[in-house]
Amino acid sequence: MTDKTTCCDHDENLGCAAALSSNNIDRRILWLVIALNAMMFGVEIVAGLAADSIALLADALDFLGDTASYSIALYVLSKPMVWRAGAAMLKGVIMLGFGLWVLTLAVLATLGLHEPDPITMGAVGFAAFIVNVISAFLVFRFSKGDSNLRSVWICSRNDALANLGVILAASGVFALGSGWPDIAVAFLIASLALWGSFQVITHARRDLKSR
Repeated sequence: MTDKTTCCDHDENLGCAAALSSNNIDRRILWLVIALNAMMFGVEIVAGLAADSIALLADALDFLGDTASYSIALYVLSKPMVWRAGAAMLKGVIMLGFGLWVLTLAVLATLGLHEPDPITMGAVGFAAFIVNVISAFLVFRFSKGDSNLRSVWICSRNDALANLGVILAASGVFALGSGWPDIAVAFLIASLALWGSFQVITHARRDLKSR
């Protein structure tokens, strides 16, 4: 009897071969977006500290969280559905924690207003936006996948929106000479993370119930 769970050498198992090929493509895509997110974490954490920007620091930590989340997604890619749904649930909790942390950071920033460097904010925010648009394009194929892969798409989509906010905040800081736009975008990033965590956790629960 042919073992269809492991063998892809026969005509009747062409579906298995196609699945393995798609799996390999998914792995390469995940490795690439992991590298891009890790690189931008390093760039934004330095730039955020140099520019005294809450929004850049929040986005930097978002890149770090995404790097960890994508690594989890890669690890469980070939695991059973319960593993993949569990990983998505973990990523949803991570996103929830990140959103609450950024929300707290933004609230505290309102108590001691600052004026970040808009030039650094704008330049780094634009670079981060380009990286996230590339990442979102690469992982768009995951938008209709299981909760594990869909969470990757949700993270990349939200990150691109957050980076647009950073660019707008830089323009606002430059035009107004105030740190309020920077704080407002930190609130936006927190909101996106909290909404994304709700979506990811909801999809993960659905997958767990349907297994």
